[in-house]
Amino acid sequence: MKIKKGDKVKIILGKDRGKEGTVEFVLPEKNKVFVGGANLYKRHVKKMQNMEGGIIDLPKPMNVSNVSLICPNCKKLAKIGYKIVGKIKSRICKKCKRNLESNGSKKD
Repeated sequence: MKIKKGDKVKIILGKDRGKEGTVEFVLPEKNKVFVGGANLYKRHVKKMQNMEGGIIDLPKPMNVSNVSLICPNCKKLAKIGYKIVGKIKSRICKKCKRNLESNGSKKD
């Protein structure tokens, strides 16, 4: 999966279209991501022993195709490519051709 935890993304489809947020959790086997503050649904919860009842906001996962990565270098919506140097595989922005990893090298 090209989008990872901690990436800044913009939602391009759905009820939260146009919002920006950070990826909090990734489910690669289902192609789903959780974006902070987006795709929230209301849930009515009954009071339990250690939990108060009421209406709570639950984050729901969204499909990875509904979000687009914001390049930290050029600050634009970017497609992601890969560059392999030796045994190191790193993600690059296809617009500015710069590395997306913070430390410059990441092993998969």
